[in-house]
Amino acid sequence: MQLTIVVQNLGHGGLKDGDGNPEDRWPQLSERINSAADRVDVVMLCEVVDWHLYGHKQLARALEDLDLDAAPLAPSRSGYGTALLYRREVLGRWRRHNPDFGTEALHGLAVTSFDIPGLPAPLSFLPLHFTPFSAEQALIEANYAATRGYRYGPYAVLAGDVNYPPAASSHPLPDYAEMRPYNVGSRTLLPRGDMIAPLDLEPDRRVTGKLAHNGYVDVAWHLFEQTKDQALLEPTATDDRIDQVWVSGPLAPAVSGYRRLDQPAGASDHDGLAFQLDTDAIDTDRPWAYR
Repeated sequence: MQLTIVVQNLGHGGLKDGDGNPEDRWPQLSERINSAADRVDVVMLCEVVDWHLYGHKQLARALEDLDLDAAPLAPSRSGYGTALLYRREVLGRWRRHNPDFGTEALHGLAVTSFDIPGLPAPLSFLPLHFTPFSAEQALIEANYAATRGYRYGPYAVLAGDVNYPPAASSHPLPDYAEMRPYNVGSRTLLPRGDMIAPLDLEPDRRVTGKLAHNGYVDVAWHLFEQTKDQALLEPTATDDRIDQVWVSGPLAPAVSGYRRLDQPAGASDHDGLAFQLDTDAIDTDRPWAYR
């Protein structure tokens, strides 16, 4: 079974600007998501702000416009939560939705799993949004996310705004000229020498490295290593590829078709991502259960 999965940071829910002024960008966002394929099967969202208000009015609007169903919204201490939308006709009903320990992450975490024909354990999805304020805190959040992604077995997709540089040491450097000082402070290692500008900046790859440490694979980098297509490594926001898709090791052979979604322009301050997952190509040689 071939699945098309879309990942998108909505930017303040797609309903406001950064100062809280009304700014309904949902029509552009829904156009972007629907443009990813003739049939989009899974949508992993972050910055899902205020979608629960007025009887989940915006969530219902999104389900209508995308013709999808939704798992329960993840809990969020910040109000900038995550959401998982899915095509029930393809994936069936979700079998488990687990927000346990979700509020240990600033923006929240929840894992949702589905029974897929041919897989000895469920296929799980966990939308990500790590705190941008502290790489040390995000490192802890990354380990929570990695662990919770495995709650129902070895087949997991983690994706969203990780807020930190990709794990590969040879990945292209961020565009430091476009990086705000507060992002420099969060996304780069503290220089070892004199703290006088210009600083000798080095990307802090520990957060995404923790995902790799837990056995997950960066889809864009995985496909780049096969094709050497530099377009796979292009930034998804102003200065770096901070929106990422990570899959557990057994899913790596099953991924293809990764691309950025940047139209319509202005839908969000983050590009979307789309990729394909062939569930028949997932490596099922070593299934195991969480314990």
